[in-house]
Amino acid sequence: MTLFKNILRFLIICTVVGILGIVSLYYYVKSDIPSVQVLKDVQLQSPLLVFSKDGKLINQFGEKRRIPLTREQIPQDLVNALIATEDSRFYDHPGIDPIGILRSAIVVISTGEKKQGASTLTMQVARGFFLTREKAYIRKIKEIFIALHIEQLLTKDEILTLYLNKMEFGNRAFGAGAAAQVYYGKDISELTLAQHAMIAGLLQAPSALNPIRHPQRAKKRRNIVLARMLDEKYITEDLFKKTIQEPITAKFHGAEIEVSAPYISEMVRAEMVRLYGIEDAYNKGFRVYTTVHSTTQMAAEKAVIENLERYDVRHGYRGPEQYLWNSETDNSWLPSDILDFLTDKQEINDLKAAVVTETFEQSMTALLKDGQFVTIDWDGLKWARPYLRNKKQGSAPSTTSDILHPGAFVWLKPLQTGQYQLSQIPQVSGALVSLNPQDGAIEAIVGGYSFEQSQYNRATQAKRQVGSNIKPFIYSAALENGYTLASIVNDAPINKWDKSNGTAWRPKNSPEIYIGPILVRRALAESKNVISVRLLRGVGLHQTADYLLNFGIKPQDIQRNESLALGSMALTPLELATGIATFANGGHLINPYFIEKIHDANDETLVVAQPAIACAQCSDEEINENANFRYAPRVISSQNAFLIADAMKSAIWGGGSWKHKTSWRGTGWRIQKLKRHDLSGKTGTTNDAVDTWFTGFNRNLLTTTWVGFDSPGIPLGRTSYNSNLGKDQTFGGESGAKTALPAWLAFMEVALQGMPSAPVYQPDGLVSVRIDHATGLLSEKTDHTSGFEFFTKSTVPTQYAQPINDTIFEVSEPEPTKEEEEELF
Repeated sequence: MTLFKNILRFLIICTVVGILGIVSLYYYVKSDIPSVQVLKDVQLQSPLLVFSKDGKLINQFGEKRRIPLTREQIPQDLVNALIATEDSRFYDHPGIDPIGILRSAIVVISTGEKKQGASTLTMQVARGFFLTREKAYIRKIKEIFIALHIEQLLTKDEILTLYLNKMEFGNRAFGAGAAAQVYYGKDISELTLAQHAMIAGLLQAPSALNPIRHPQRAKKRRNIVLARMLDEKYITEDLFKKTIQEPITAKFHGAEIEVSAPYISEMVRAEMVRLYGIEDAYNKGFRVYTTVHSTTQMAAEKAVIENLERYDVRHGYRGPEQYLWNSETDNSWLPSDILDFLTDKQEINDLKAAVVTETFEQSMTALLKDGQFVTIDWDGLKWARPYLRNKKQGSAPSTTSDILHPGAFVWLKPLQTGQYQLSQIPQVSGALVSLNPQDGAIEAIVGGYSFEQSQYNRATQAKRQVGSNIKPFIYSAALENGYTLASIVNDAPINKWDKSNGTAWRPKNSPEIYIGPILVRRALAESKNVISVRLLRGVGLHQTADYLLNFGIKPQDIQRNESLALGSMALTPLELATGIATFANGGHLINPYFIEKIHDANDETLVVAQPAIACAQCSDEEINENANFRYAPRVISSQNAFLIADAMKSAIWGGGSWKHKTSWRGTGWRIQKLKRHDLSGKTGTTNDAVDTWFTGFNRNLLTTTWVGFDSPGIPLGRTSYNSNLGKDQTFGGESGAKTALPAWLAFMEVALQGMPSAPVYQPDGLVSVRIDHATGLLSEKTDHTSGFEFFTKSTVPTQYAQPINDTIFEVSEPEPTKEEEEELF
């Protein structure tokens, strides 16, 4: 009896000590046990996703790829594979598995080694979310308490969902949803049983069992998972035997980018880091919707890329990047050697890396990076006139050997016909920015030929001299200071002596044609440089410089000398577009923006853009009094804005009469191809064609394009060979009309599709009267010597022109030739 009492007393003491020990341990680790709210609001680290306005994926940022799933979205095959392999008693235990713990304890006692074993799915959730991976006894104790705590607060399905959304599956895939995309490029609901088993098997060792790097190990592990599913009666014997025979089909699949817009996605990334910090921006799962539409953005990318490639073709072939061997007799390169060489060559845009393996009289064969042999015929080669310098090209080739030899590493461009053309990576740069002039929403933006080649965003970062794109601002200042579109200004050479250095400043027209007294409207359309200088002088240098501040131009960017009239001022394409938008929207200064809205990881809206809106029809009083609506500030009168925009239409449609040889055409005449009368435009070319521009717009869309070299001061040059026509001819120098406008035209042809005519709003306070083309005075004639012009009421002419000779002015430019139209249209 005494022995029995002693044993009982010992057991009671052990029980009490055990309970006290457990309670003590509980209070020791209590601070590490998460609260109910923390468990309910666990934040999964998800990447930053950037979308177009219409919901197409542009890019993603963040180390961890994750696609969070609900329990309903998780296939039962994956659940069965996971439970069979990782925790067969998951639905029966309270968070810890006593049998597993006992087995693990025996191993520790017998071997003295601390091995992980006995972890249930719940314990793995506890460790994954709240603890480190350190193999220490105290961590295991914490893990047990947290697992018990989790089981009290969450259902089994909630725990399972957390697990499958949290765990690492290799290749930066976190969660089963991301694993399905990374390894199979599919939604998880589309996977087969074998693929589910593969994903479940990865959890044991995501790197060592990676099916891309170690397919045999991965297959062996997959079959073990299938065997466990058979043991647990989740699958039949026949299904098991059939499934283990299936091959490994895993391949790496990157993010499913639907729209190429790398420059704006980088703008979004930088802005999100600024707003939320780098850690939250990359891991909180923000979903950012930009202002760009997928269709217009893709059109912009194509327009810029193809325009720069056309420039490159015009100026000749710079030759192969290198030769792998020097002659056919020296060729010891096998196709496998060539493919090894091409493996590391990063392909840019749609250009294909290739090595020429054989040449014929007027064709050649090349091996592509994907192992395909292709033939390039003479149509794809004959353009390759040798590049000598920007202003000169060599003789046209007559045979392939005039261009290159076998062993050449080259770039090939696939054509729509299925054929290939010899190509090269352009050295010239370009940019395009398109925005809604009514609120500043960026509709499309391209910062260069290739983001992979250069992350420098020329649309927002490259300040370049704007050339004649300055003239709308200069002319606007003139209208504000007493001039009209019918004012007559002398188009004659200017010579200004500079005493300080003993030279004369002689601004010149381009081309150097001077026709004497000319209407202001025509001078803007034909981009007469000397007229711009005379208007600057008429208004006053400092008064004009101060006026430019209205268009958002920074004071430090404005040179206070007369070269300002010719566009010596440097702006980015976005800054220029913002200023010109003032003429499109009735005189308001808009603030460009590119983020439409920001959602959190649960797709709840966090931020919605609230841009200031232009209102051409609103009076200043209405804008100032309506505190409930955000209006963009009016910086010039709506009448001034309309007059400049209307004058810029003449840059497209010209004026006068071809029949009576009194016609003239504006520098943007090529836009007539679009057959729209709601467009206004302005070319821009700096000295020696270092920078070329075109800006054009209607009420709803404004686009600016720029082409030049990244290194300032390098001229774009001249060409003497028209590659499209395949013959020698005097092709002339590069200019805004020839170099920048084609990209604008190609883009707008797509962007304007389906858009109704949207001319700039015509405000009150304007009148239209018939004037004499030669004098700008009122005219009673209704023939080719006169036409209608807009005036503000206070500036309408009061005198009539005296009868003069019918030949009012000379023709400054010939009608476009058939070759010009064929080449450009």
